[in-house]
Amino acid sequence: MTLPFPPDTLAKDKAEALAARRGLELTHPQQWDFLQSAESLDLQAAPGSGKTSLIGLKLALIAQGWESATRGICVLSHTNTAKDEITHRVSDSPAGRRLLRFPHFIGTIQSFTNTFLALPALRSRGIHLQAIDDDAYEHAALRMLDNNRSFFTLKAYTERRHDGRDLVAGAHYVCDAGELAVTGPAGTLPFKSTSRSGQQLLRLKKDLADQGHFRYSDMFAIAEHHLLHHPDIGKAAAHRFPFVLLDEMQDTSDMQQHLLDQVFGTAGTVVQRVGDINQGIFTDRAPAHARPSIFPLTGAAQLPVSRRFGPQIADLASLLTVQRPQTIHGAGPQGTIALLLFDDDCVNGVIPAFERLARETVPAQLLATAPPRVLAARLAPGTAKAFPQSLTCYLPTFTPQPAAQTAPELITAVRSAHAHLAAGDRRTATVQTWDAVRRAFRQGSGSALPAIQRIERGAASAGLQMRVLLHDLLSADTDDPAQWNALTGRLRDLLPQLADVPPLVTPRMDDSLRHVPRPVPPVEAAVKNAASMTSVATSIQRAKGETHAATLILECLDSRGRKYDVHETLALVAQSKDVADAPITLRKAAQLLFVGATRPTHLLAFAAHRTRIAPHLEALQTRGWLVQSVPTER
Repeated sequence: MTLPFPPDTLAKDKAEALAARRGLELTHPQQWDFLQSAESLDLQAAPGSGKTSLIGLKLALIAQGWESATRGICVLSHTNTAKDEITHRVSDSPAGRRLLRFPHFIGTIQSFTNTFLALPALRSRGIHLQAIDDDAYEHAALRMLDNNRSFFTLKAYTERRHDGRDLVAGAHYVCDAGELAVTGPAGTLPFKSTSRSGQQLLRLKKDLADQGHFRYSDMFAIAEHHLLHHPDIGKAAAHRFPFVLLDEMQDTSDMQQHLLDQVFGTAGTVVQRVGDINQGIFTDRAPAHARPSIFPLTGAAQLPVSRRFGPQIADLASLLTVQRPQTIHGAGPQGTIALLLFDDDCVNGVIPAFERLARETVPAQLLATAPPRVLAARLAPGTAKAFPQSLTCYLPTFTPQPAAQTAPELITAVRSAHAHLAAGDRRTATVQTWDAVRRAFRQGSGSALPAIQRIERGAASAGLQMRVLLHDLLSADTDDPAQWNALTGRLRDLLPQLADVPPLVTPRMDDSLRHVPRPVPPVEAAVKNAASMTSVATSIQRAKGETHAATLILECLDSRGRKYDVHETLALVAQSKDVADAPITLRKAAQLLFVGATRPTHLLAFAAHRTRIAPHLEALQTRGWLVQSVPTER
């Protein structure tokens, strides 16, 4: 179709001029293939290929030429982190900031589904939303189960099963044969829906829905059901957004893509999907009724050149492309791959040995600004007797942090909202800030606050005071701790009034409201600490999307606790075997190691037990790898 911008919008001279202002180099034809395409396409992008920078450049170019005041660009990602990165990239110019307001939309697939499909469906049924959150739903469901005698049979049933309460907490909607149905966490129910327990579970789910409590996945089922019964809704969304860009496609589940296909799967919408299928470690299983949407499609464009690392790391990464073979070309620093050999009695010396090696092989200035990273597939040991199993076996002082806490602080949301405010979109900035306040309150109290549309505005009311406070939060200097603490003090006093609950002070809420400096440490302070360098330890999963100067991957037991991931994967590399032909557990391990191995620019190190890796040492050294023994720490 013809998009609403002039033919020269993506012209080479305009792209080169904007790229020069952003410090980007457009030296490969694959970059231009994507940048100048105005047709539907898939782009398979290798780690470090500059995918996000290229997306930001393309969106800024299109924004400069966009001519429609009622039709917009829709940019969707899997996570808030990826969404925030794109928002940051387009916010550096007046034209780019126009993408932050109507008629455009930049958000997660979940927020798109909620905004344009599921919430309208709920409003049409007279349901006032309280929370879309798995934790809040679980709390509400179990509280209803325990305190309402009408669910006595269901409660008795759950008490006879070890996973009985999980069944109630994880019950969710699916759209089956055009109707909403309830199923369990595993996609099935252990009883017939016509049984007494089944009937009570259906009623409990309906009661929670009527009160406005939903799981994240509920919204996709509600949206699909709404689309099936009101197809004009999908047509209206497709007309509103003639150009759709999907980022991080490898993490988009089949359920999510299936829904997007129903909205944008017509010939009238240009859909460009971008990602790296070989980093798809977060996808879920498709529901039985969903049609998997393959990414990337045959004939997809590629960005195979990585500027993050050089040829040696690129060659190894190419051998670990499990989902789709891709030859990655390294155009970054030459880099070093090292193998650190340890015995049972020197496990504690692995990380210090890595840090010494990093000092020897990585420029000091890089280490000053970015400490080495230590990654592991597992953070804590399981029940197996084998040793070492996880990160804590190498680093006993490590304390795993709670999972899935993306940007928990309110201050992070407020700083993100400032971009919308700068673009003139106060409404989005205010809603985003209020939603963050609601999350903090729910985590601290277990109670829900109303959506912003339901806050009363009457004079001297708590609702009016809250609206004033939201304005003050958005006007605050978030780098001033005293100003921030004064505002959050007002917030602590006001929230119980608004929710009509007793005053509360909880550690979780205090943690969410605390002042946090901007995460850009001064170079001078980092240089002073370089001599006593301390690595940053985390999981491979959490390091996804990061760039490191030096990365160590620790050998851990695989997900079943039977085999060690590093030596099993490196054995395939040493023998020049195709990882795509390996058993499923080893393929999963190799895919996770691919994510970790493509983080560093200068040093990639693996820790492997000397005895296990011994048969393959010669082959790995032939590849130019550095092999060192870990001394016993005294």
